Amino acid sequence: MSTAPTTSRPPIWQLIRDAVSPLGRETSNVEIKQLLLRAYPDLNAATIACQIAICTVNRVGRVGYPENKKPRLANGRYDFLFATGRGKVTWYDPAKHGVWAIEQTPEGLAVRRTDDETGEDVDSPPEVDAVEPVDDGFGGGAFALESHLRDYLARNPPGTTTHGALSLFVDADGRDGVEYQTDCGPADLVFLDRDGNFVVFELKLGRGPDAALGQVQRYMGWIEHHLAQGKTVSGVIVANAISEKLKYAGKVAPRVQLMEYKLAVTLAPVALQAPVA
Repeated sequence: MSTAPTTSRPPIWQLIRDAVSPLGRETSNVEIKQLLLRAYPDLNAATIACQIAICTVNRVGRVGYPENKKPRLANGRYDFLFATGRGKVTWYDPAKHGVWAIEQTPEGLAVRRTDDETGEDVDSPPEVDAVEPVDDGFGGGAFALESHLRDYLARNPPGTTTHGALSLFVDADGRDGVEYQTDCGPADLVFLDRDGNFVVFELKLGRGPDAALGQVQRYMGWIEHHLAQGKTVSGVIVANAISEKLKYAGKVAPRVQLMEYKLAVTLAPVALQAPVA
């Protein structure tokens, strides 16, 4: 005896598209969640927020998600929202908002407006943060490229921590996890692992080890109290070099992982081509 096939709900990105398209106006992440949860109460609000970020063509953090891991023009299934302000989006209209794309750059994937004459990344950092080596507080010299390192990790969430694959956190108001504001100050990066547990990154290129461990633990505590809802909150300190003192401190802080970053520069010869006769 045959049975009728069971129907399943459409993917969340499609639910968002179908909810926003008929509105014909600016809306908010909160309103979108309310519309979807009214029809599908079993949906996860955090997942909806992440899908909104994935589908917003001018969100820098969208490249941190698997759906946006390849360069493309923003004219596909995941490219229909445009951020107009904090927690606000509208239907993406290239004629009105410009032509956006995900492009490959030497630093990684970047969100860009392709019809912008400057050709710069969205919220691109200054051309040079620092060109002189500085004392990083860990017993060695490092270039002060914290903003570059932060933006690179936001675009390319590391998979080498003990937490496995990570994706950039996006809260209910549409704020992503880059310099995420807490009552203790801004956390450099906030990620989620596959199980929805929080992983807070603190990048230390010019401050001492005590500040590094204390800061990341304060952010972890705030997130555990205000956002985690029972999920685990862990920390990762990333530095050019980890001192012995910080290693001792980390020994009794099991929820904080210590990691060093390594930079590599490759030089390739170039020359003018001979003129064509």
